[in-house]
Amino acid sequence: MVVKRAVKNNQVVAGGGAIEMELSAYLRTHARTIPGKIQLIISAFAKALEIIPRQICDNAGLDSTDVLNRLRQRHASGQKWAGVDVDSDTGVRDNMEAFVWEPSLVKLNAIASAAEAACLILSVDETVRNPQSEQ
Repeated sequence: MVVKRAVKNNQVVAGGGAIEMELSAYLRTHARTIPGKIQLIISAFAKALEIIPRQICDNAGLDSTDVLNRLRQRHASGQKWAGVDVDSDTGVRDNMEAFVWEPSLVKLNAIASAAEAACLILSVDETVRNPQSEQ
């Protein structure tokens, strides 16, 4: 199914958490320009995106804190395809050059579905409240 979408859609992004780190970096930068509570919400969403590369590091037996710091540095310097490298000790590489790709349509659908599920959980949590506990 993934290969079918890649061939049909003809657009790919770097895998290994590269796109999640780039989105996180963009959202963190954008959040600094917004005042109020919205800034906290955007920053929390950016932090949540970093769970994907962190989980890849944990599954590969790498030090996730060290690798995520290196990824943040690379993305801050403009290397948008830097992702997790499970084959080396450094843990970071340009995944577009290393042919670690994901179809962009699959990634769009995954992020949209995750955000929609989080919004649904929050809306259910707001709807089901005990009036006595609010007093």
